Amino acid sequence: MAPDARRCRPSPAAVLLLMLAACCCRLGGARRALLDNGLGLTPQMGWNSWNHFYCDINETVIRTTGPTTADALVATGLAKAGYTYVNLDDCWADDQRTKEGYMTANPNTFPSGIKALADYVHSKGLKLGIYSSAGTRTCSDRMPGSLGHEDTDANTFASWDVDYLKYDNCYTDGTPETERFPRMSRALKSTGRPIFFSLCEWGYMDVAKWGGATGNSWRTTGDINDTWTSMMDNIDRNDAFAPYAKPGGWNDPDMLEVGNGGMTYDEYVVHFSLWAIAKAPLIIGCDVTSISEETLGILSNAEVIAINQDRLGVQGKRVRNYGNDLEVWAGRLTRHRQAVLLLNRGAASTASVTAAWPDVGIRPGVSVEARDVWKHETLPGKFTGSLTAEVEPHSCKLFVLTPVPR
Repeated sequence: MAPDARRCRPSPAAVLLLMLAACCCRLGGARRALLDNGLGLTPQMGWNSWNHFYCDINETVIRTTGPTTADALVATGLAKAGYTYVNLDDCWADDQRTKEGYMTANPNTFPSGIKALADYVHSKGLKLGIYSSAGTRTCSDRMPGSLGHEDTDANTFASWDVDYLKYDNCYTDGTPETERFPRMSRALKSTGRPIFFSLCEWGYMDVAKWGGATGNSWRTTGDINDTWTSMMDNIDRNDAFAPYAKPGGWNDPDMLEVGNGGMTYDEYVVHFSLWAIAKAPLIIGCDVTSISEETLGILSNAEVIAINQDRLGVQGKRVRNYGNDLEVWAGRLTRHRQAVLLLNRGAASTASVTAAWPDVGIRPGVSVEARDVWKHETLPGKFTGSLTAEVEPHSCKLFVLTPVPR
């Protein structure tokens, strides 16, 4: 063999490195094919217009003199607590596209346009979200959808400095969701602007199994109503998809009804606690300009929010059902901690609920301190093997368990 040939022949180590590099290149290419916008490392937090205002939405709700949503989020401390998205839902646009094919703001309700609204929201340190549908019309049938106009609409939203898109699933053409939703995902990515993509696919076609390649969150359920039954039904459906949630992509059992008046205080505490431990998006649905102290206390509980925003990104789930309306939910947190929720779904009587270590993922013999995150107090003593608490009807107890030396 000629000397030059010997010099050009790679060593076994070099061959291995080349193979690893090629593999990484292929994997990197696959990752770049996903949404990969760097958003949603923890579940999104913000406000949405639909649950309280429905189609009765206009720019004065968001920006004008007097109390407004953007100002109220800041003034109440909710923005500082993490609620940074101000999201317009359905009915913000004109009924038809322009002759050039563009969506425009409804001139009667948003005369200043969406760009001016985004500028105002951004001036408050917040982010603006908008709404469309993967169909020819949105669900209200009051504005056009984005089907067939994905690139045009994505570029329009980006030119307005929009930060978030909720994408619904009405007035479709029969094309599968697995084709229609990725079109908008690719269009958003192509704009070069990081826009949080919230899929509102209602849990069809097992969206949790493919949503992570398409969006930052995906609805696993139908629309929530401001009732105990609806709220519990949505979280039950959402629970089945817990393994698919992770940083960058979250299961979404729909927005918060806390503060809209259909449930009791204790039921709203359960609502917020379940959404927190399940790593669900925390999107406020009440009118924050007239929020009560009671509602504000629920929504701004920093210890509960910290469970939801924990960087480990593991969705907590139901780990024990005692068969008589008593349940235990649990999820891992950073620093070897566990969030544990003891739930009494029954309406009749107070009951003892026990979280046993094998159910909640704590090794036998490990002792913990138990922090009650609604009372903001650490229970006296240490707990080994299990934790039991008395839970009133339609109520819960939420703890963070931290291992301690025995």
